[in-house]
Amino acid sequence: MQSVLTDAEGGIRYWPQAVDASTAEAWFQALRAQADWEVQHRPMYDRVVAVPRLLASYRLDALPPGLPLDALLARVQSLVPAPYNTAGLNLYRDGRDSVAMHHDTLHTLAPGQPIALVSLGAPRRMNIRAKAGGGRAIGLELASGSVLAMSHASQLTHEHGIPKTARKVGERMSVVLRVRPAVRMEAGLYGPHWQG
Repeated sequence: MQSVLTDAEGGIRYWPQAVDASTAEAWFQALRAQADWEVQHRPMYDRVVAVPRLLASYRLDALPPGLPLDALLARVQSLVPAPYNTAGLNLYRDGRDSVAMHHDTLHTLAPGQPIALVSLGAPRRMNIRAKAGGGRAIGLELASGSVLAMSHASQLTHEHGIPKTARKVGERMSVVLRVRPAVRMEAGLYGPHWQG
C-alpha cells in the first residue's frame, strides 16, 4: 500500500496489485460486454456536448446477474471497509476520453465514508492536486487490478482528473464504489458524480 496523502479519515491510499492480473482481465471483459454503458451529455457554455467516456451505474442491493461486482466489492471491502451502496463505472475508450480536474460532490456522499476506485484494463495516469496553494500535481499510473481509496475529507482539499493523452492507449475502466445517503438512494440520485 502506498500512502499518497494523509488526513484524519485515511487520506488517499493506493494498492497497485490488489487484484491478480487474470481476475482483473476477466472482470474487465465481463463488464465491458455486459454493463449498461451509455453516452451522457452535459451543457458547456452555449452548447451540449457528449461526456468524453461511457458511463454506467448500479445500486449494490439490486445488481443484475452476471456482473462481477459482488466479487469486486468483496475485494475492496477487505482493503477499505465501508457500507458501499453504489457503483459508478467509467469506460475510457482511448486517449481522447478523459475527466477534467474536479472533486467529488460532497452532498451526494455520506460524511466520513471513503470512496474506492478499482482500475481495470489499460493503465492511465490520474493527476491529484491540492486545491489551495497551487503546486505540481501528483501523478499516479493506475494499473489494472489496482485500488485507489480517497477519504471524504480529501475532497475538500484536493482535486483529481484523468487527462487526455496523445499516446496510443487501450481501453481502461474504473469502478467507483461510494456510500450514498439514504435519502439520495430513495430518490434515485446515485449516478456517477466521482470519476477516475
